[in-house]
Amino acid sequence: MLAQHLRGASVRAVCSVRQIASRSFATKITVRDALNSAIDEEMAKDEKVFMIGEEIANYQGAYKISKGLLQKYGPDRIVDTPITEMGFTGLAVGASFAGLKPICEFMTWNFAMQAIDHIVNSSAKILYMSGGKINSPIVFRGCNGAAKGVGAQHSQDFASWYGSVPGLKVVAIYDAEDARGLLKAAIRDPNPVVVLENELMYGEEFEVSAEVLDKDFVLPIGKAHIRREGTDVTITGHNRMVGIADEAAALLEQEGISCEVINLRTIRPLDSQTIIDSVKKTHRLVTVEEGWPQSGVGAEISAQVMESDAFNFLDAPVERVTGADVPMPYATSLEAHCSPQAPDVVAAVKRAMFRNK
Repeated sequence: MLAQHLRGASVRAVCSVRQIASRSFATKITVRDALNSAIDEEMAKDEKVFMIGEEIANYQGAYKISKGLLQKYGPDRIVDTPITEMGFTGLAVGASFAGLKPICEFMTWNFAMQAIDHIVNSSAKILYMSGGKINSPIVFRGCNGAAKGVGAQHSQDFASWYGSVPGLKVVAIYDAEDARGLLKAAIRDPNPVVVLENELMYGEEFEVSAEVLDKDFVLPIGKAHIRREGTDVTITGHNRMVGIADEAAALLEQEGISCEVINLRTIRPLDSQTIIDSVKKTHRLVTVEEGWPQSGVGAEISAQVMESDAFNFLDAPVERVTGADVPMPYATSLEAHCSPQAPDVVAAVKRAMFRNK
């Protein structure tokens, strides 16, 4: 008995050492710093990469994503612009035609409406319209979705808009791993890539592995990530809504409901197969997004699941949790009622679970 006890203590001690060692290799980093480091490393790697946008140089960015880059790379590669999205986006797209690799920052994707002609008609369509002779290796990035109390003209989730455009790739960042892996992949991609971030997530800190901090770490565009495995219901989300889905899943777990949470990561091309495989396992689907309900990301996911062989596995209709079908109110109290919250997701899951009971 004593020998068994000692052997057990030895095993426990070894396990504890391994756990401490594994934690020592993990680093906490904010989404802001993850984006900054990704841009820094890609600019150091490739002199064709440069950044352009409003207040990104001397002011170091409205959200400090470009902090320190002007001092390191100079004004030829960190380019401040006048307040004209149409103007500097046109310059960036033209530079991409010439073989450079611009990172074009918008203070918010809502302001990119001023530049949508260049994003869609110039950049997204050029490879097709030139018969494959002209590429546009450009990254369009900035804040997507609501912040807090910034009004309707700053708060729309544009994932479904840009996700509908052939010629664009569209990625949506949630945590620090997404930030480094997806942004670096976008910069290296020969096609125009829309990178959707979220202002409320910039200061959030996440634990990342040494692999994520490697200079050549990239995440594949077009591949979703199963954050939490479950058996009873599949929940999909992108950007900040991944965290809302996680929060709801934790609440539901206390009631004995097992949720599989999928971080979409890419809106176009959408990783339909991961969603379909998950639905075949859980037999229920809830989609979560900040965007408006009509023609949204959830609507597209619902259609693809219904049109696939996963339809035969569904035990309940797909539930969609979306932003309210109104312009975003300015008051933060009203704003909270217009954006999905964890209790909204919990209620949708319960409808899917108990609709037939």
